[in-house]
Parts: sequence; C-alpha cells; structure tokens
Amino acid sequence: MGAGHAHRLYRHGHSPVHALPPHTKLAAAFLFVVVVVSTPRTAMWSFALYAVLLAHVTHLARVPAALLLGRLLIEVPFVAFAVLMPFVAEGERVQVLGLSLSVSGLWGAWNVLAKGTLGVAASVLLAATTELRALVLGLQRLKLPPVLVQIASFMIRYGEVITDEMRRMRIARASRGFEARGVRHWGVLAKSAGALFIRSYERGERVHLAMVSRGYSPAATRRGGAPGTMPVIDEVTASRAQWSYALALPCAALVICLLGWFL
Repeated sequence: MGAGHAHRLYRHGHSPVHALPPHTKLAAAFLFVVVVVSTPRTAMWSFALYAVLLAHVTHLARVPAALLLGRLLIEVPFVAFAVLMPFVAEGERVQVLGLSLSVSGLWGAWNVLAKGTLGVAASVLLAATTELRALVLGLQRLKLPPVLVQIASFMIRYGEVITDEMRRMRIARASRGFEARGVRHWGVLAKSAGALFIRSYERGERVHLAMVSRGYSPAATRRGGAPGTMPVIDEVTASRAQWSYALALPCAALVICLLGWFL
C-alpha cells in the first residue's frame, strides 16, 4: 500500500482498541455480526447484552457515545422499512393503540432493527478505530483474494481523487458567485460534471504513475507474485495476546447466543 488515507469516520486515538492490528479487528467485527445474526429474534434479552458489550468496547476505544449515535443515523432507511412491516405483513393480527398490526410483521421489524443496529454499530466502531490503509492491509493479511484487495485499494485512492476534485470545483464556482437555484443552472452543473470527469481521469493517471514509482507491479509486468500488488512496507502481525483481546467480543457474544437458543 502507499501512503495512509485518513477518512472522516476515523477518530484518532491511542486506546487499546486503536492499538490492535487491523486484521484482528476485522475478524472480531465479522464474527460478532455473524453471531448477532444467528441469534433467535425471540431472545430479546440477548440483544440488550450485545448492546452492553458494544458499549464497553466504545468505552475502551474512547469513542464518544454521541458520535456513535450520530453515525447510526445512516440506518434510517432501514428503520423506515421496519416500521412499515407490521402494517403490510400478512398473518395473525393484534391490536396495538387502536392499530391492527401483523404479529409476524412486528417480529420482523424487531429483528431488522435489533440486528441491523448492532451490525451498524460494530461497523462504526471498526471505522472509528482503524484507518482505511490499515483496513486494506488487514484484508490482505487475512488472505482475501488479491483481486478484491486491489479493487478496495483503488476504490479508496480514486474515491479520494474524485472527492477532492469536486471540492476544488465547488470552491471555484462559489468564488465566482455561482449558486445553483433552479433548472437554468443545470447547464453549468452539466459542464462541471464533464470537467470533473476529465480532471479525475488526468489525476488518476498521475496517481497510477506515483504508484508505479513506489513499487506497484501491474499484472502484465509482475513475475512470480500476486497480480497488481504494492510492496508491503509495514508487515502487520498480531501476537496471541492481541488475538485473544480482539476475539473476546465475539466469544462473549457467542456465549450469549447459545444461551438464547437453549434457554
């Protein structure tokens, strides 16, 4: 990988969670989500305990609760979908506050809200404590297919290229007094979109040349190695203690899940 890529979701810190190697956090978050999804929806107390576990991780990571709750707003569309389920689902009906609601729809809405919220919260914590570059290195360390890792790496690089060009062009338009107020300004925006494509393409070529100068080997020229990879400068390893610390979350969640099935 090349230079680091800071992203808006990342919150710089020196907590024990920040210090964990990225591949251990990726594995822990993935296993935690799998356990949560595997939990029976009728074991409502299990999801409360999962929330307590995530709250403890949030405290260890020194991530403000307000920040976590604010970023959970990304699941609002799913909340709207869950709210509609009791009204549109079929089956046995029950009266709640004078409304006829489907029992299966109520359970489905609860299932989506509980498991979706916990999954999003785990993802937000992962993003808040791990830089993008470290996440890609973690995927590489977990032996994901090199093509997928390469796609993720390019998505990060060129996503930042396009975002930066959009910001520059927006500032340039604002400095000239432009403000989109109606249909008559669509022509200017369309021309800006065309200019954005050309500028992004040109900057993308420069990014590729910079990658080649730093050791990137395209598939056509690389010999005896994985196609299209950057030389790994920082070899990320994890000790047994770090793995144990990271996997404490999914292991505790697994115990709760098993109790939910058998109690």
